[in-house]
Amino acid sequence: MREIVLDTETTGFDPKSGDRIVEIGAVELMRHMPTGNTYHQYINPERSMPDDAFQVHGLGDDFLRDKPVFKAIAQDFVDFIGDSKLVIHNAAFDMKFLNAELGWLGMPELVWERAIDTLAIARKKFPGSPASLDALCRRYGINNSARTLHGALLDSEILAEVYLEMIGGRQPDFGLSESESQRETTVSASSERVGPRPIPLPQRLTDAEKSAHDAFVGAMGETSVWSRLS
Repeated sequence: MREIVLDTETTGFDPKSGDRIVEIGAVELMRHMPTGNTYHQYINPERSMPDDAFQVHGLGDDFLRDKPVFKAIAQDFVDFIGDSKLVIHNAAFDMKFLNAELGWLGMPELVWERAIDTLAIARKKFPGSPASLDALCRRYGINNSARTLHGALLDSEILAEVYLEMIGGRQPDFGLSESESQRETTVSASSERVGPRPIPLPQRLTDAEKSAHDAFVGAMGETSVWSRLS
């Protein structure tokens, strides 16, 4: 079973008012395990960035000016997500924007039934409690210290961890029989330890993504938190 954990950043709240997507990040899960396969794209919204939105994600006009427009990346994005379920925090927001962008290009829209809304899951699981991504990270002890600003790929990676915790941890769909489950509990902890990988996983960031990030941080100025930390 393949799922895509997805997040977007936008110029505002309503595509009907001319707001556009400026960043998409997505993480692939296979049988509730991250595969390391991701999708990330900055997008030129073909309009100016409102200050309120800039304060949320830090993506300004100068940084986005040379990025591709949505039309140029639409097919690559659709090919990446395929027909998989889409795990999204506050799915109504992201689905609204994605379908607006696709609709303007005359491309098929994403059906709502594909969406798994982690915000709805959190509100049902913890009624009356804060259900933001930051609040869920605190609840599950997930480190989100790198999240000084909203970023689509980073938020997708964090959301993937939150989602897996909310549904009971990784690989909850093995379907062990009762006898198999009983045998599972007798396995000693030492026998379950996994050693280091004989071959390290390849670097997930491309040179282009590293350059884009450096340019993004540089555009924020020497007084920004990221510049001081680096």
